[in-house]
Amino acid sequence: MAKKTIVVKQIGSPIRRPAKQRQTLIGLGLNKMHKTRELEDTPAVRGMVAKIPHLVEIVEEKG
Repeated sequence: MAKKTIVVKQIGSPIRRPAKQRQTLIGLGLNKMHKTRELEDTPAVRGMVAKIPHLVEIVEEKG
């Protein structure tokens, strides 16, 4: 059975943001504008995305 994944894209800059938000971006594997990552769709990843909706967007859901 194929795992569900989501494609997350960074749309905002971490400049002048709290350290927690920067660390969340790094935890998602994002650190530069317009970079995308394909991540496993887990509650932990969804929670991280929900904490910084102004900095990232879910581009695509697979599986």
